[in-house]
Amino acid sequence: MGFSWKKWRKLLNKADPERREAFIAPLQERLAAATAGKTQIVYLDEAHIHLDTDEGYGWTVKGERAWVSSSSPGLAKVSFFGVYLYNRAQVRLFPATKANGDATVEVLRQIRACFAATDHITLIWDNTPYHRSRQVKQAAQELGITLMPSPPYSPDFMPVEHVWQWFREDVTYHACYDDESKLIAQAEAFEEAINANPLELADRLWTKTSIDPEEEKLRCSGKRR
Repeated sequence: MGFSWKKWRKLLNKADPERREAFIAPLQERLAAATAGKTQIVYLDEAHIHLDTDEGYGWTVKGERAWVSSSSPGLAKVSFFGVYLYNRAQVRLFPATKANGDATVEVLRQIRACFAATDHITLIWDNTPYHRSRQVKQAAQELGITLMPSPPYSPDFMPVEHVWQWFREDVTYHACYDDESKLIAQAEAFEEAINANPLELADRLWTKTSIDPEEEKLRCSGKRR
């Protein structure tokens, strides 16, 4: 038996394999409808990005320590709504003072404005409490947006998670921002840069359309411990 050095990844045992399995068929149907031009698929996810630096690995002179300057902004952060326009292989980043129902309704309006009034929109997102609020559901209905919640504890179905990893690699690794406006400006530049190459963007934001039965068994075994 051979071994290889790999990064261990977290498997969320609270996820329900049956609910995950039940999500696959409707998801595949929606994606097929998008391919046929019958609906616009939009994925949405939120992230809270701190102004302070994300420390990571990088090249430096051998034998010397690697330092990155920090203005010690503490826990200051900016909330972002990340939106993946699946049919167009485009990303939109919307900063918000706070991720809540009011901000979500405004983002829904921004999403609606991206498309023609006659376009049908399917929005896929997680089960964050304010996503389920009456305020948000009513706004989605008025805007002609069909909501499709993903199964709980299933971030692997959310391609925008890859946007946040990409964002940290390009924007916050080894960088510290004095105030929110500078981080937001970098987010705008990042959005423009990744949208310039839709093929690379679509490749990095791959969409999961199946589950691995062996992986799901591990979730079940984790629950029994």
